[in-house]
Amino acid sequence: MLQLSFIRNNRELVVASLQKKNFQDTDLVEKIIAADDQRKQLQFQSDELLAKRNASSKEIGALMGQGKREEAEALKSAVSSMKESIDQLAQELTAVEAKLDGMLVRLPNLPHSQVPAGKSAEDNEVVRQNGEIPKLHAGAVPHWDLITKYGLVDFQTGVKITGSGFALYKGKGAKLQRALIQYFLDHNINAGYTEYIPPFVVNAASAYGTGQLPDKEGQMYHVTADELYLIPTAEVPVTNIYRDEIIAPAELPVKMTAYTPCFRREAGSFGKDVRGLNRVHQFDKVEIVYMTTADKSYEVLEEMVVHVEKLIQSLGLPYRILRLCGGDMGFASAMTYDFEVYSAAQERWLEVSSVSNFETFQSNRMKIRTRDENGKTQLVHTLNGSSLALPRIMASLLENYQTPDGILIPEVLRPYFGSDKIS
Repeated sequence: MLQLSFIRNNRELVVASLQKKNFQDTDLVEKIIAADDQRKQLQFQSDELLAKRNASSKEIGALMGQGKREEAEALKSAVSSMKESIDQLAQELTAVEAKLDGMLVRLPNLPHSQVPAGKSAEDNEVVRQNGEIPKLHAGAVPHWDLITKYGLVDFQTGVKITGSGFALYKGKGAKLQRALIQYFLDHNINAGYTEYIPPFVVNAASAYGTGQLPDKEGQMYHVTADELYLIPTAEVPVTNIYRDEIIAPAELPVKMTAYTPCFRREAGSFGKDVRGLNRVHQFDKVEIVYMTTADKSYEVLEEMVVHVEKLIQSLGLPYRILRLCGGDMGFASAMTYDFEVYSAAQERWLEVSSVSNFETFQSNRMKIRTRDENGKTQLVHTLNGSSLALPRIMASLLENYQTPDGILIPEVLRPYFGSDKIS
């Protein structure tokens, strides 16, 4: 959530930045400032009446002590009238504050100045591309045929158990998933990230804190009986570990990693781009979450990009890194890099990671703070990234490493998988 003081002091910059992010309702900025003016006026009137009531209450005691009962009773009547006015002002103030909060949460985060302008994925900026696109043998097939041929994933039984978009991994398919998860976690832990196993369902306060609510409620599975949500990413529970906390400066930076299943409704998704493992409702992902001070967060963002890049390089997959344009960025992000790996059998790029800096957008919602050198509390900057999402990584590995005799396993995964080939 944007800080109200920043909006007031930088209204033109805020409007221009919202337009860069393709946010249409920029009139909301003036409505927010007008509501805040109303809030301030009501607060002033309330404080003024409270001070007057307190002074009158003291005067009543003095009058009673002087035996001036009639004057004291008259003043009591005036104080009673003041109380009614104070109560009315309190109700009006509560209503205005609720209205103000309701408008503030509708504003997305502002894009960083380096974010390119644009409205869709076609306007994203390719930062760099690396790796050779493999030339597959005659008869090579996409991963949805490979998983059937080698008995790795069973979508039909997943449909029977749950429904469309839920996969049943089995045999070497399950083993490859486990190998990838363990390898990704070890890569992160070796880089100084502390591993967590968080809850896989969260309350509304947690989903609000990271920006999933109220922006993405339609994409989450909602357990209505208990008012809980299945997590769309480990970012949600892991970042909320520090909700309402003041982190001691000596404890920064905070570096966390977690493996979780992730649940996304993916409403409206259809077509060839969602076939097989390309888009599913439940998938495994390893996440990294970072908290630091404002002066270091963009340096950290670049470090996280390099960290994920090394992970993809180690798998031997051709990849490219994109800096997302304003119109293609997420609601809460100030800057996002996407990683895409090339799927040789599908002849297309598949997104496998997003690495984002949220600046104070999440920490303002969650009140995650630290103290500066003067002891004053300051909001931390939060960042996170996929390290990595498994379905499309598996799809690319199966397709790019297929041979007439089986599917080769990348060398870094062989100690985890236990062999060098699926056949």
